[in-house]
Amino acid sequence: MSKQRVLTGITTSGTPHLGNYVGAIRPAIEVSKSPELESFYFMADYHALIKCQDAERVEQSRKEIAATWLALGLNTDNAVFYRQSDIPEIPELNWLLTCMAAKGLMNRAHAYKAAVAANEESGEDPDYGVTMGLYNYPVLMAADILMFNANKVPVGKDQIQHIEMARDIAARFNHHYGDHFQMPEAVIDDKGSILQGLDGRKMSKSYNNTIPLFLTEKQLKKHINKIKTNLLEPGEAKDPDTSTVFQIWEAFASAEQTAEMRAKFEAGIAWGEAKRELFELVNGQLGEAREKYFDLMERPADIEDILQQGAVKARAESAPFIEKLRQAVGLRKFS
Repeated sequence: MSKQRVLTGITTSGTPHLGNYVGAIRPAIEVSKSPELESFYFMADYHALIKCQDAERVEQSRKEIAATWLALGLNTDNAVFYRQSDIPEIPELNWLLTCMAAKGLMNRAHAYKAAVAANEESGEDPDYGVTMGLYNYPVLMAADILMFNANKVPVGKDQIQHIEMARDIAARFNHHYGDHFQMPEAVIDDKGSILQGLDGRKMSKSYNNTIPLFLTEKQLKKHINKIKTNLLEPGEAKDPDTSTVFQIWEAFASAEQTAEMRAKFEAGIAWGEAKRELFELVNGQLGEAREKYFDLMERPADIEDILQQGAVKARAESAPFIEKLRQAVGLRKFS
């Protein structure tokens, strides 16, 4: 029986933060060590161009994200780690799938509908500022997944629709051209996908409320101290279930540590003390990886070598597969 394939991507449009780590990077790195699974991890740098047209930021983000995954212990012997833009077969597959994707399906994509709704609310033309990149985003995501026939795709709840769209497009392609694609399944990690940011909303680059993953100790402490809390005094019981401080604690702590902190909240721990303990917990877990990260950032050529090795492994799969798909759709050589 062939191994299950797991595929995860991270968009290179900003600096990785604690939410990315807990929701996507940490579980992915654990999976990368499993001999029972085939893991594909990629930097979604074509996707980054949809929402970020700042070339320097995209370049810097690609470097930071690669260094992050490597510093945190991604097993590149066992897993395939690559940049989306190093695999020319992905945009080619994107076009083959575009020719199978119903426009009505794309009209229902959450990101597109949200952009249209925002335009209508502000009195603009419904499609103001909407690029074909944003509109076709789900097809490129389908190409990422279907290129390697991934069985499992870990995603946040907001991405479930895209996996369903990938299945829909794959089924339509299979119906026309024979069985080429497996049906991918979404794997949801509720705990990580909704880590709260400094202001209590979901931690997100768009809200500018993130705690970057590899800050210096001093900066990490400063960011944790900025987490929004209520006005309850020391000695007054605090509700752990509505607290960002507790929620981040839970994401990093063991079950035993979580139970201890819950008791401290009920006993009225001071916010300053709770934040100090949170800083020590997070800093203790990230300290070693932080040193590796800063070291790698000084050696971009070494990061490039690792990514090129990953691209060779990825293309060993993608090149013969796209050739097979070209044959299937009729793009055949005459000789």
